[in-house]
Amino acid sequence: MGRSPSKGLSARALRAVFTACVAVAGAGGVAAAAPIYPASETDPFYVQPSNLESSAAGQPIATRPMPPLLAFPDTDVWQVKYRTTNSQGRPISSVSTVLVPHTRPVGGPLLSYQHIINALGPRCAPSRTLYTNDPDLQIKEAPALNLALQRGWTVALPDHLGPNSAYGAAKLGGFITLDGIRAVQRVPELNVAESPVALAGYSGGGMASAWAAALAPEYAPELNIVGVAEGGVPMNIGKMANGLGMQPHPAFGLAMAAALGLEREYPDRLPISEQLNDRGLAMRSDMANACTNGILAAGAGRSATEVAKTTDLMSSPQAWEVLDENSVELYPGVPTAPIFEWHSPTDVLIPVDSIETTIARYCAAGVRVQSELFPSPDHLSTAVLGLPTALDYLDARFRGDPAPSNC
Repeated sequence: MGRSPSKGLSARALRAVFTACVAVAGAGGVAAAAPIYPASETDPFYVQPSNLESSAAGQPIATRPMPPLLAFPDTDVWQVKYRTTNSQGRPISSVSTVLVPHTRPVGGPLLSYQHIINALGPRCAPSRTLYTNDPDLQIKEAPALNLALQRGWTVALPDHLGPNSAYGAAKLGGFITLDGIRAVQRVPELNVAESPVALAGYSGGGMASAWAAALAPEYAPELNIVGVAEGGVPMNIGKMANGLGMQPHPAFGLAMAAALGLEREYPDRLPISEQLNDRGLAMRSDMANACTNGILAAGAGRSATEVAKTTDLMSSPQAWEVLDENSVELYPGVPTAPIFEWHSPTDVLIPVDSIETTIARYCAAGVRVQSELFPSPDHLSTAVLGLPTALDYLDARFRGDPAPSNC
């Protein structure tokens, strides 16, 4: 992929950022050009501690039992706040919600499930949406998670976008996921210190899972990850941008949210807000703390050409470096855990060829990969079609059965 700017708008880098997580969319003047972050926390449990440097990655900072949930019968709920690492290697804290079935054995399987979080507001993270009555924020994977709980698995749901809801910062999700597992295993009340671990997720959640699997051999080699199930993964966000283009799109809000989320994680290298015109800044304000539906409504039918005032960022090598650094396809690390991967061969939201290239690289390195196709009319339907098979795959890994491979 080249680095020269396209005609008209600073088109390639800004287009890439704006469209990075579609698979996974007034105010003006200098004062409005700085990154916009989520509203201040009111729950002390989520506030960033001042002494994180003194804690090791994956160290629990606080735990609390939570009220039971009707969606998960016969299950205790805990929340664990822990120290993790952002994309620049600096310490931050995040939260994982842990579902503990009453039937789980001590040391029984632990599944880290990375939920799809298309959002810029912390209220949209799993630890909060589990306790809301808003139907737009419900955990749609609850039926599949109940299948896991009924098998006696403990399920951890990390808030993998981090404290700033850095939507689009995929590598960050890998660090948060791995440190979440470390933290959960270090909480004595949860009885999973010696548990075998599996990772699972689809789309944006699959991206966090894929990054965690790739980072684990170097970042968290002590974890006993016996299997990974990753579906519909956007393996290359820059290539995905090139495929979508600059025309008005009903999901442009998600693309713009990805741009703003990446700016939160890389404010010096990806100053998107400086590139926005008044319309873009107003849209940014509308979605600064929004969840999926609010983001989609704010950007429906828009395009990058409508919200940009300058073309300077498009030719910036730094912008492309950020996209490359968050693309699993371009990360040289290779997972050591066996992988189940599934997607639709006709998925128009993600670059399917990047999935194939990544899997081929893993196979060549000796990874046991079972890759399955689930044809469907849209991206999210494939999640429903493939998830039961994915859970069966992980169940076999927990039993210690040899991992299949169709490399």
